[in-house]
Amino acid sequence: MSDGNYDSEPLRTGSRLMALVPLAVVLVVGVFLAVGLTLKPREIPSPLIGKPVPEFSLPPVQGRALGLSSADLKGEVSLVNVFASWCVPCRLEHPLLVDLRDKGIVAVYGLNYKDRPADAEKWLNELGDPYTRTGADIDGRVAIDWGVYGVPETFVVDKTGRIAYKVIGQLTPQLLQETVLPLIRELRK
Repeated sequence: MSDGNYDSEPLRTGSRLMALVPLAVVLVVGVFLAVGLTLKPREIPSPLIGKPVPEFSLPPVQGRALGLSSADLKGEVSLVNVFASWCVPCRLEHPLLVDLRDKGIVAVYGLNYKDRPADAEKWLNELGDPYTRTGADIDGRVAIDWGVYGVPETFVVDKTGRIAYKVIGQLTPQLLQETVLPLIRELRK
């Protein structure tokens, strides 16, 4: 004879399954996080690697005499650093660029991204100007053509004016020593 609780077993099974839903969600999120931790955002492949730099011509940053164009990036291995006065990581990497200039290691060109002219001038005057030439990309159009995600970004350009490597984010001493400078030496051969 039944005790009148003939529906209690399906309810208990349904409750047990519902209790597993949060566990399943946590597992799925955990898998995505684990995969994300293995990715290296600085190594996002650029579709421009191996291709000529985009055609452009920019006026100089306020207070500077020389602007920047694609024609300036041929004939020697160089770095093109995309920076802005409002960018905190740009300020942190700036001493490395000044050091490259002071030691004559490589020509460094600046692409000033979406900056107010007076702010860019003040920033370079205060921190030192490591750039051989600096173009003012006030509207950000040239940076878009270069595939810039944000600032800072730095490109290694070979003698023929082709993009050989792209650093997304701040240059660090380790990245410079282990990746960028060896590449520059190799490209000069």
